[in-house]
Amino acid sequence: MFYTYILLSSKSHIFYVGSTKDLKTRLQLHNSGQVKATKPNIPWRLVWYCGFLTEREAKDFEQYLKTGSGRAFAYKRLIPVALAKDFSQGRKSSPKHGVPKPEAKDTHA
Repeated sequence: MFYTYILLSSKSHIFYVGSTKDLKTRLQLHNSGQVKATKPNIPWRLVWYCGFLTEREAKDFEQYLKTGSGRAFAYKRLIPVALAKDFSQGRKSSPKHGVPKPEAKDTHA
Protein backbone atom coordinates (compact mmCIF):
# COMPACT_ATOMS: atom_id res chain seq x y z
CA MET A 1 0.00 0.00 0.00
CA PHE A 2 1.17 3.54 -0.81
CA TYR A 3 -0.11 6.69 0.87
CA THR A 4 -0.71 10.34 0.09
CA TYR A 5 -0.90 12.41 3.27
CA ILE A 6 -1.44 15.92 4.58
CA LEU A 7 0.38 17.22 7.66
CA LEU A 8 -0.36 20.33 9.71
CA SER A 9 2.41 22.21 11.51
CA SER A 10 1.51 23.01 15.11
CA LYS A 11 4.18 25.71 15.05
CA SER A 12 3.40 27.67 11.87
CA HIS A 13 -0.09 26.37 11.00
CA ILE A 14 0.90 25.45 7.44
CA PHE A 15 0.05 22.27 5.57
CA TYR A 16 2.46 19.87 3.90
CA VAL A 17 1.47 17.28 1.29
CA GLY A 18 3.55 14.17 0.64
CA SER A 19 3.46 10.50 -0.32
CA THR A 20 5.17 7.42 1.09
CA LYS A 21 5.05 3.67 1.43
CA ASP A 22 5.50 3.72 5.23
CA LEU A 23 3.31 6.42 6.75
CA LYS A 24 4.30 5.90 10.39
CA THR A 25 8.04 6.06 9.67
CA ARG A 26 7.63 9.05 7.36
CA LEU A 27 5.78 11.02 10.05
CA GLN A 28 8.58 10.20 12.51
CA LEU A 29 11.13 11.47 9.98
CA HIS A 30 9.21 14.73 9.57
CA ASN A 31 9.00 15.27 13.33
CA SER A 32 12.63 14.36 14.01
CA GLY A 33 13.92 17.01 11.60
CA GLN A 34 15.26 14.56 9.03
CA VAL A 35 13.16 16.01 6.18
CA LYS A 36 14.72 19.27 5.01
CA ALA A 37 11.45 20.73 3.67
CA THR A 38 9.58 20.32 6.96
CA LYS A 39 12.33 20.74 9.55
CA PRO A 40 11.69 24.48 10.25
CA ASN A 41 8.03 23.85 11.13
CA ILE A 42 8.24 20.93 13.60
CA PRO A 43 6.07 19.54 15.16
CA TRP A 44 3.74 18.08 12.54
CA ARG A 45 0.53 16.14 12.96
CA LEU A 46 -1.20 13.94 10.45
CA VAL A 47 -4.58 15.41 9.48
CA TRP A 48 -5.47 13.26 6.46
CA TYR A 49 -4.21 10.28 4.47
CA CYS A 50 -5.39 7.94 1.74
CA GLY A 51 -4.09 4.54 0.64
CA PHE A 52 -3.42 3.57 -3.00
CA LEU A 53 -2.49 0.27 -4.59
CA THR A 54 0.39 1.70 -6.61
CA GLU A 55 3.11 4.24 -5.97
CA ARG A 56 2.20 6.02 -9.22
CA GLU A 57 -1.39 6.63 -8.01
CA ALA A 58 -0.15 8.01 -4.67
CA LYS A 59 2.39 10.31 -6.35
CA ASP A 60 -0.14 11.48 -8.95
CA PHE A 61 -2.64 12.38 -6.22
CA GLU A 62 0.12 14.14 -4.24
CA GLN A 63 0.96 16.22 -7.32
CA TYR A 64 -2.73 17.04 -7.85
CA LEU A 65 -3.09 18.22 -4.23
CA LYS A 66 -0.18 20.60 -4.81
CA THR A 67 -2.00 22.38 -7.66
CA GLY A 68 -4.39 25.28 -7.13
CA SER A 69 -7.50 23.19 -7.75
CA GLY A 70 -6.08 20.34 -5.67
CA ARG A 71 -5.45 22.65 -2.71
CA ALA A 72 -8.97 24.04 -3.00
CA PHE A 73 -10.36 20.48 -3.08
CA ALA A 74 -8.29 19.47 -0.05
CA TYR A 75 -9.29 22.53 1.98
CA LYS A 76 -12.97 22.04 1.14
CA ARG A 77 -13.31 18.24 1.22
CA LEU A 78 -10.37 16.59 2.99
CA ILE A 79 -9.29 18.82 5.88
CA PRO A 80 -12.13 21.13 6.97
CA VAL A 81 -12.25 19.56 10.45
CA ALA A 82 -8.50 20.12 10.89
CA LEU A 83 -8.88 23.74 9.75
CA ALA A 84 -11.77 24.38 12.15
CA LYS A 85 -9.81 22.88 15.05
CA ASP A 86 -6.73 24.87 14.08
CA PHE A 87 -8.76 28.12 14.12
CA SER A 88 -10.14 27.25 17.55
CA GLN A 89 -6.56 26.77 18.77
CA GLY A 90 -5.29 30.13 17.58
CA ARG A 91 -4.83 30.15 13.81
CA LYS A 92 -5.04 33.80 12.75
CA SER A 93 -5.85 33.49 9.03
CA SER A 94 -6.85 31.09 6.28
CA PRO A 95 -4.32 29.34 4.04
CA LYS A 96 -3.02 31.55 1.24
CA HIS A 97 -5.36 30.34 -1.45
CA GLY A 98 -8.63 32.01 -0.57
CA VAL A 99 -10.13 29.43 1.76
CA PRO A 100 -12.76 31.06 3.97
CA LYS A 101 -12.41 30.84 7.73
CA PRO A 102 -15.00 28.37 9.08
CA GLU A 103 -17.96 30.29 10.47
CA ALA A 104 -19.53 29.56 13.83
CA LYS A 105 -22.86 27.81 13.55
CA ASP A 106 -25.90 29.78 14.65
CA THR A 107 -27.57 27.76 17.41
CA HIS A 108 -30.37 30.31 17.89
CA ALA A 109 -32.15 29.64 14.59
